[in-house]
Amino acid sequence: MHEAFERAAAFALGRLTGDEVCALHFEGEESRFVRFNKAAVRQAGQVRQMRLNLQLIRGARQMQGSVTLTGDAEEDQSQIGRILGDLRGALPLLPEDPHLAYPADAAVSESEGMDRLPPAEEAVRDILSLSKGRDMAGFHAQGAICAGFASSLGARRWFASHPFNFDWSFYVRGDKAAKGRYAGFEWDREALAERAARAARETELLARPERTVPPGRYRAYLSPYAVEDFVSTVARRGFGLKGLRTRRSSLLQMAEEGRRLSPLVRLEEAPASGAGPDFQEEGFPKAPRVPLLREGALGEPLVSPRSGKEYGVPTNGASEGEMPEALDMGAGDLPMEDALARLGTGVYIGDLWYLNYSDLASCRITGLTRFGTFWVEGGEIAAPLRVMRFDETAYRVLGENLTALTRERELILDPGTYRQRSTRSAVTPGALVEEFALTL
Repeated sequence: MHEAFERAAAFALGRLTGDEVCALHFEGEESRFVRFNKAAVRQAGQVRQMRLNLQLIRGARQMQGSVTLTGDAEEDQSQIGRILGDLRGALPLLPEDPHLAYPADAAVSESEGMDRLPPAEEAVRDILSLSKGRDMAGFHAQGAICAGFASSLGARRWFASHPFNFDWSFYVRGDKAAKGRYAGFEWDREALAERAARAARETELLARPERTVPPGRYRAYLSPYAVEDFVSTVARRGFGLKGLRTRRSSLLQMAEEGRRLSPLVRLEEAPASGAGPDFQEEGFPKAPRVPLLREGALGEPLVSPRSGKEYGVPTNGASEGEMPEALDMGAGDLPMEDALARLGTGVYIGDLWYLNYSDLASCRITGLTRFGTFWVEGGEIAAPLRVMRFDETAYRVLGENLTALTRERELILDPGTYRQRSTRSAVTPGALVEEFALTL
């Protein structure tokens, strides 16, 4: 893929005329996919795709277009030439862009991650072996994810990583299933076996008669996955500079009124801990770490190049949407094995689902409990709970009602494959929360 990118870049940049500036962003993947149902392979395939986005600039005017590369040099060059011609014809008709930003240096970087994964067939054998006798449905993906950037001003950047993601469930009955996730960069059969055993134990608990509790506020333990669901929703609209300056941020009360979360909460954007490139789509390098929350206080915003130009603030390499892509939440001191004992009596929440804002200004979020939600008594799981809706603010869940975070954390890679495999990630602990509001 690196060769295909360099070939396409050399052709495109060699076709410029006059004072034209061109920037190219490349995305590609070589992925193996396997879909399982009833603990058997139901669909297997391989995807190799490459996409090139071209930005043509003249003065303060810019226009963009994209092309799907085939790997055939003659066909790709024909498409690139046609796109460049279209962009060149449109530029004089466009107004000047007051917030146009592009890297003017000739920076060069290359990160070719090592592929430590076994053949997909070996991973599939492990999965089938550990799922034997279970009604398992799941999806496994692995392989290279690549990104590149080149400009006519001399910049060249390249990145490749080799993650895997296995997302599955052991079905029990009705709407009850034990959810399992395993993702990372090195395949470890023993680690997968431990997660499968954990999900198997959960199926036994889910087979118990379901319990219903009335709407109310309950002491709750949120697993690292449930914490990631909640924190990622907060972050979706919370930390962007443009959202803060236009007063459309979910954390405006922190920015303008000085509200704080619990001092236990430390949150960073940390690209090095994830699966994505160390530069964003316009070629600007991402800051290694951006402290979003410091001991519960609002830290630095995510600043895209366009927002930086608009508001006169240096960019820290945020994407155009100014949403975190590699969240890193600090650990606490609660051993995860002691979480249920500390919970005592209350609700264990394994996952949250369909999250959205019910009130953006107060950072109030609503959604549903989903997999692995249980009623706990005396530090022991007593019964599975029916699906319930929750409605809570970040200022309560991550603020006044947060009592502990776990010492252990979980690396969570987004299993999304819409258009291409996602590189979003998070590292999160579990959380013990007082008065978590459950509704019908």
